[in-house]
Amino acid sequence: MPYYDMPKHELTKYMPELALPDDAESFWSTTLAESRAAAQPAEWRKVETGLNLVDTFDVAFSGFGGQRVKAWLHLPANIEAPVPAVVRFQGYGGGRGLPHEVSVWALAGYASFVMDTRGQGSAWSPGDTPDPTGSAPSFPGFMTRGILDPKEYYYRRVYTDAVLAVDAVRSHPMVRPGQVAVSGGSQGGGMTLAVASLARDVWAAMADVPFLCDFPRATEIIDSDPYGEIVRYLKTHRDQTAAVFSTLAYFDVAALAPLAQAPALFSVALMDPICPPSTVYAAFNRYGGDKQIVEYPFNGHEGGEAFHQTVQLEWLASLDAASRT
Repeated sequence: MPYYDMPKHELTKYMPELALPDDAESFWSTTLAESRAAAQPAEWRKVETGLNLVDTFDVAFSGFGGQRVKAWLHLPANIEAPVPAVVRFQGYGGGRGLPHEVSVWALAGYASFVMDTRGQGSAWSPGDTPDPTGSAPSFPGFMTRGILDPKEYYYRRVYTDAVLAVDAVRSHPMVRPGQVAVSGGSQGGGMTLAVASLARDVWAAMADVPFLCDFPRATEIIDSDPYGEIVRYLKTHRDQTAAVFSTLAYFDVAALAPLAQAPALFSVALMDPICPPSTVYAAFNRYGGDKQIVEYPFNGHEGGEAFHQTVQLEWLASLDAASRT
């Protein structure tokens, strides 16, 4: 995929005007307060995976509206004191996967919490959490479910699940509650930025090739999925453009990003046809906390993959070391 977005010198300065709705902060504070009020304690059930170096727990915690959401918690085996945690959110269509699919974080000595994404988990990685909330007519996928009303929109439930996942992992006795980082790629990267913006006491945020950024530009320059679901919805519902973008304004993580305070590590791929570089830079340039970004000039939506994991490991270790001094 050749370069098709902005020249690099324009990307680094791209700062779109993405105003949050006037009631956005109260919308989110009310949403989170109502779901926290309905929450029940997380359940942790140890499972056997055949792995000797990691202990794995099947987790059920309360997400949006008190609805139960599944996750895996992977702990380094035989730890005797609490450790920092990394909460990981999945890419579009994926679920929490299988219990033996252990991330590098558990092997590096962190608690690794992998959240299921409600209603997903059938495209490339299996999931176990339904989305029991209904929807008006929507294009196949998730991007247009409830898109005419912020209170009904699918990502209201998903972002709330993600914030409450941080609450859940903090409640585990072997996790340092003040050192919970959030991470993910693509959709998971967008969710990472949403949590950093809405739960401003997270320790760190690692957002790779994030999705859900700068909806107005994304839907104008590409028609590939998942943004293309919105494009095709509006192709049919020609009279609902204003209502659609009014809803999306509450969920655009580039608009929410100025609220974030945690240090953040971004990655961007300059040949990405799924999450265009300009939309990633829209979130990065508007991000409110300390931040850095790593570019992968010749990569598409796969981004840095294992190369970027090395960067993440070094970056988070440096934050941990700084917290001990």
